[in-house]
Amino acid sequence: DLSVPAGGSLALVGPSGSGKSTLLAILGALDRPDGGEVWLDGQELGALAEPAREALRGRRIGFVFQQALLLPQLTAIENVLAAAWAVGSVAPFREAARRLLDRVGLGARLHHRPSQLSGGECQRVALARALLLQPDLLLADEPTGSVDAAVAGQLADLLCELQREQLTTLVVATHAPEIAARLSRTLRLRDGRLAPP
Repeated sequence: DLSVPAGGSLALVGPSGSGKSTLLAILGALDRPDGGEVWLDGQELGALAEPAREALRGRRIGFVFQQALLLPQLTAIENVLAAAWAVGSVAPFREAARRLLDRVGLGARLHHRPSQLSGGECQRVALARALLLQPDLLLADEPTGSVDAAVAGQLADLLCELQREQLTTLVVATHAPEIAARLSRTLRLRDGRLAPP
């Protein structure tokens, strides 16, 4: 059994192909497990119909991927506000988006498009987008994998600070031991299974 307490943090480490990304996709209700059950706050995710799973993902789960996956035609603040499309109107979230971008150090770059931002800045926009709706669960798949070591450390620190501030449960898949060390607990995966410590 794998469990992560509310507000806790967990690092999933292992070689490429070990199942880290697959496990995150299952935890995030993107995929269904071949066996077993996944529960989030009293709801068994596998029992939910796809529209309910989509609603759950949109409102209660935030995602940060190795690539920022920003919409190139939108500005930084518009990319953050894209998370609010899941709940309808973006207007009530405009100030929260501005505060988050300021918090991640991009307050002066609200109206810059992804092509005008560095890789690290794009990842910070993606982090702000993932946190806009104050999700119960934040899943990060190699969130520092596309930036250099100095920027990776800054992003990891920021990710952990914001997770603690918002009391969000955080699960991070990473190859980097220095990133895993920042989280409360580390689990190793090998060949799609939890490996002994």
